[in-house]
Amino acid sequence: MSRIAGRFARVEPRRRVRELVLGLLSDLPRKNCWSIAEWAGQASPDGMQHLLGRAKWDADMVRDDVREYVLEHLHGEDVVLVVDETGDVKKGTHTVGVQRQYTGTAGRIENAQVAVYLVYASNRGHAAVDRELYIPRSWTCDPDRCRAAGLGEDVVFATKPELATRMIGRFLNAGHRVGHRVGWVAGDEVYGGNPKLRAALEERGVGYVLAVACSHEVTTDAGKFRADALAVKVPKRAWQKLSAGAGAKGHRFYDWAVIDLAEPRTGSHQLLIRRNRTTGELAYYRCWSPAPVPLATLVRVAGSRWRVEETFQSGKGLAGLDEHQVRRFTSWSRWVTLAMLAHAFLAVVRADEHARHPAPDRLIPLTCNEIQRLFMTVVVRPVHDAAHRLGWSVWRRRHQARAQASHYSRQAANQT
Repeated sequence: MSRIAGRFARVEPRRRVRELVLGLLSDLPRKNCWSIAEWAGQASPDGMQHLLGRAKWDADMVRDDVREYVLEHLHGEDVVLVVDETGDVKKGTHTVGVQRQYTGTAGRIENAQVAVYLVYASNRGHAAVDRELYIPRSWTCDPDRCRAAGLGEDVVFATKPELATRMIGRFLNAGHRVGHRVGWVAGDEVYGGNPKLRAALEERGVGYVLAVACSHEVTTDAGKFRADALAVKVPKRAWQKLSAGAGAKGHRFYDWAVIDLAEPRTGSHQLLIRRNRTTGELAYYRCWSPAPVPLATLVRVAGSRWRVEETFQSGKGLAGLDEHQVRRFTSWSRWVTLAMLAHAFLAVVRADEHARHPAPDRLIPLTCNEIQRLFMTVVVRPVHDAAHRLGWSVWRRRHQARAQASHYSRQAANQT
């Protein structure tokens, strides 16, 4: 916490942000201002809500601190930046950025809020280092709605690939200043199908392995073809069995093939094809690097994309990344940034423990889940008496009674 303490001018928000981050790391079944304030021993959630909504501090500066913290402790070999989006299903229409849209979280179109994240992945670990909230056109075309949600007057629509480009640019600029180099970017079809993102990465000299659709068209020396049409032409001897990385149940083996592309731009342009060894299902990737690289390198980068799914799973399950109950943009950015910090702490402790204290025989290495349990049980251990618990019960019931009376009054007014 000392790394971000200087971002808060007063001692009260410094203490409260510490309590909020510890609450995010706790084993509470639901994490929001109410539950964390009760867990932290506060009389009401007013202080937590003030920290997220009205207190004077810059979430973007704390985000930069999180990025530097991750770089300092997780820097290593085989660095890949992974971009992906995740959605949080919401009720109502007032939460910033919410609309009916597809979200992979639900696997269908839902009323949801979607954000794009940038994950730093190395051989030591992985953690989110940046975030951008996706603001749909239905919002940017409605200035009053944006204003009510705390968005600036100058907010303009940006696609998810444009948000990814923005975050990668921020990271690379900061990374050069601190001496870290990033060689690769990975992402799914949303990003691989965007030529502007690919061109921006090539301009910065950053290689990429980005998934594309089967209908994606590429140019070879023989002409222009769909990706799936080229896959049919690959001879049997061209396929190689390689692991996309280690999973919980062993290595993820697939068959892989690569086809050189004919592009006027400099660098090595290729189409990477992955084939499931059981079902035969195919996946396709656009690849670029300043100089030719082995197939095994492209496969490693393609496999790194799973790191973002692991980050979302642990960030939501262990650090409350998706449990914010806030409507305005400022509160959203603050909650998400502090959740990123909480998850980064677990990732850093995990990496340090693996490096300093290798697991003995018959034990798996410490996981983020186990580190969270040990940290909260051995280090924090919040204990509150019965009077505190009863006081919170009274506060909740009083608040709910006011809310119920307000709903009934509004209903009665609408019926007259």
